[in-house]
Amino acid sequence: MSRACELTTKSVLYGNNVSHANNRTRRRFLPNLVNVTLMSETLNRNVRLRVSASALRTVEHRGGLDAFLLKADSGELSPKARLLKKQIVKKLDETPVPA
Repeated sequence: MSRACELTTKSVLYGNNVSHANNRTRRRFLPNLVNVTLMSETLNRNVRLRVSASALRTVEHRGGLDAFLLKADSGELSPKARLLKKQIVKKLDETPVPA
């Protein structure tokens, strides 16, 4: 399983531990990933994703998973999220707009 967020592509960063004597050793900064189940109102179903805590806050801020995916750039999304976005756009195009 990849250590990358499926919505924001946030992944592992690398840096140095620096001791008091200025010795440097390599270390990894891992993203805070959580397994969540988000509801898609357009598709009317739940979706399980592995996202970072910051992405989860962004999803809530933008008004839900559908709004987040519609605004997100497809190049930054995982293949699973890209497929989900495609399904949402297709469903929105099919539904008639009330006059």
